[in-house]
Amino acid sequence: MREKYRKNTIRFLVIFLSVLVLIFIMIFSIACSGFEDIKSYLSYAVKENLEMKTGSTGLDNRKIDYNMEGKEIMLPQPKLESESSLEEALAKRRSIRSFSSKELSLDELSQLLWAAQGITREDTGYRTSPSAGALYPLELFLLKSDGAYHYVPDGHKMLKISSEDLRLPLVQGVVFQEFVSEAPVNIIITAIYERTTAKYGNRGVRYVHIEAGHCCQNILLQATSLGLGAVPVGAFDDSYIQKLLNLPSEYQPLYVIPVGYPKD
Repeated sequence: MREKYRKNTIRFLVIFLSVLVLIFIMIFSIACSGFEDIKSYLSYAVKENLEMKTGSTGLDNRKIDYNMEGKEIMLPQPKLESESSLEEALAKRRSIRSFSSKELSLDELSQLLWAAQGITREDTGYRTSPSAGALYPLELFLLKSDGAYHYVPDGHKMLKISSEDLRLPLVQGVVFQEFVSEAPVNIIITAIYERTTAKYGNRGVRYVHIEAGHCCQNILLQATSLGLGAVPVGAFDDSYIQKLLNLPSEYQPLYVIPVGYPKD
């Protein structure tokens, strides 16, 4: 009886110690991850401080090399007033998956892209969507019947990167959701994570995803205000979208948003 008690006690102690070791490993892993994030932030802060002391910081360092070439299309200035209130847009917004063939005007494209990532303050480069550290990791692409475009917030313009209508090939990439080919416009939100993780470490990945949500909601509300319909699509093949747009590997697709006039 005593021997059986001794064995049970040893077995219990082994299990107890094993659980303690697992808990310790988990806590240590979480702590290390947190330390890495703090280390990234401190390194970035030191770099910024040195740049300020040497006078090399400022807007020039916030300019982004897009590595994109194409015909520049200047967009009309966005309107800052409308007959539709924010509350009305919030109440009316719905996910629309049936579109008419009516093309969107350049004014409407301008308004949508400005709402997503437009610059609202020239001296700082601040945009319509909040961004952790004002690092702006998001890049927007637009597909329509006459080609594919890359939105450039600086100067509020588009670069035409392809003359092909990529909406039909896009259907395969979004798991055969055919309504993307019916929409006159598809806005694709991509992210370059390193712009944010360079400062915030692994935590920056979360910040990028939060920012993409801000950007998407801005597009949806602006579309509603313009009398348009839109829907966020998250089911797609990332690598397929990258190849379709011929994007560098660091451009990671996060949203596909078809936009157009709702079909009656």
